Amino acid sequence: MATFPEYIAQNEERDGVRFSWNVWPSSRLEATRMVVPVASLFTPLRERPDLPPIQYETGSLQPGHLPRRVDYRAKLWACNFCYQRNQFPPSYAGISEVNQPAELLPQFSTIEYVVQRGPQMPLVFLYLVDTCMEDEDLQALKESLQMSLSLLPPTALVGLITFGRMVQVHELGCEGISKSYVFRGTKDLTAKQLQEMLGLTKPAANQGRGPQPAQPPLSNRFLQPVQKIDMNLTDLLGELQRDPWPVTQGKRPLRSLGAAMSIAVGLLECTFPNTGARVMTFIGGPATQGPGMVVGDELKIPIRSWHDLEKDNAKFMKKATKHYESLANRASANGHIIDIYACALDQTGLLEMKCCANYTGGYMVMADSFNTSLFKQTFQRVFAKDDQGSFKMAFAATLEVKTSREIKVSGAIGPCVSLNAKGPCVSENEIGTGGTCQWKICGLDPSTTLALYFEVVNQVPTHDLQPLTARPSSTARWRKVWPHHRCILGQEKKLSELFAFLLNQSQSCAKYTSNSADCEILRPARLEPTTMPRSKLLRSPFFPILTFSVEFRRLSTPGPPP
Repeated sequence: MATFPEYIAQNEERDGVRFSWNVWPSSRLEATRMVVPVASLFTPLRERPDLPPIQYETGSLQPGHLPRRVDYRAKLWACNFCYQRNQFPPSYAGISEVNQPAELLPQFSTIEYVVQRGPQMPLVFLYLVDTCMEDEDLQALKESLQMSLSLLPPTALVGLITFGRMVQVHELGCEGISKSYVFRGTKDLTAKQLQEMLGLTKPAANQGRGPQPAQPPLSNRFLQPVQKIDMNLTDLLGELQRDPWPVTQGKRPLRSLGAAMSIAVGLLECTFPNTGARVMTFIGGPATQGPGMVVGDELKIPIRSWHDLEKDNAKFMKKATKHYESLANRASANGHIIDIYACALDQTGLLEMKCCANYTGGYMVMADSFNTSLFKQTFQRVFAKDDQGSFKMAFAATLEVKTSREIKVSGAIGPCVSLNAKGPCVSENEIGTGGTCQWKICGLDPSTTLALYFEVVNQVPTHDLQPLTARPSSTARWRKVWPHHRCILGQEKKLSELFAFLLNQSQSCAKYTSNSADCEILRPARLEPTTMPRSKLLRSPFFPILTFSVEFRRLSTPGPPP
């Protein structure tokens, strides 16, 4: 029989949820005496090979709801948060005590729904390539990029921007000729200016509430399906040469990284707002000119050191950080991810650029060279697939936390940005990114983990928290983790009685009500609460703590079209 620590470890391993305390305070006074705050680590896409997806029909019970209190005779279910009683949706009308959906089975503590929402939007991969590097490094990088094209689904859109002293946006729709638009690397362009210069079609305005995936423009010469330009792009990558501008002895090459990233973010902002996209940035040195520069071109003047930061003597630090934070905010607002692959022996300015990866959930990789196995193997793992042939990466999710009236959300720490959604469950005491109950996660994978912090504000008869993660896309998966149960401090006197039950009846089913402190001890017949005799109710210190629902989008890799 499993001990209590083993029981907790099994839940953590199964559902990807870990609490800072397995015993929660029952009042605000007890919570203030705790040195470590009440928190939970949540891994939304924890891999579950035994988790069968369930087809979900629009108009049914929203997957984020928690139908744990069910009246089979009246065909009603009660919400744990608003306490409202609702009729069963049509797809659940036939359930009973002996015919239950997966949501009501104790072994399905995690459920994954598949939601259809109209035509599927393609994912976008925009390569941002630094050409101010040695020929050996550039050749290795070109080979890695050519290899990555074979790992992308045929319908995925791909684009290419190269930069050195100038920034070149390559047009991929031309056949038999290489065509690109050249921009000065010293000027920062807005999305509107870029749209006018490139002649981009303005996407249709979003309708309704909240961000919605924009319809793709009728003509986009810079982002094309892989199946259409595979050969042309492979040849174009093979023809890339080192930046032709001469570098004087004792000087650094002029690298317009900040301007190039601004153009990449603006290009996606104009063409595919609120659509899953990755800006994959490959740099071989620091930005030395234009917006976002972190060091001058004189080699005798080194890049800022720790002592310069400590003494506030970093000349370009604040301005560069402000520039990259602006880009990160623009990208995260549209659900776009910024990856940074920095391969150089010297510093490349990752300190100033770290917000780009932190805000958008992107990858940040450091290596000595693009020719090392560290970079090559890491880059291949980005495109890893699961057993069904879908990418393990997911895009543009929205995390929402709902709580009962006794607790509030203090904030979140992780690769997320605030959506500034106020509500009664938002705490005034902020931890991390607080002041909201909703966060956007632009990019996540099976190892992405967020920390959620909570505040106990009232006497606690029960604990209910429900983090939901929604991906606004045409085809999505919604993963829900049902309530985990933890002891409420001050009611430990019944622990021994409950432990004896857990040890001796591990195969029986226990249903926990959300509005009372009663734990119903049920046999496999799973009697409903309305018919359970009072004599069989056991007072328990365990209550539902967290329910996680994650809606995300993964792109499968179908074969080539006929």
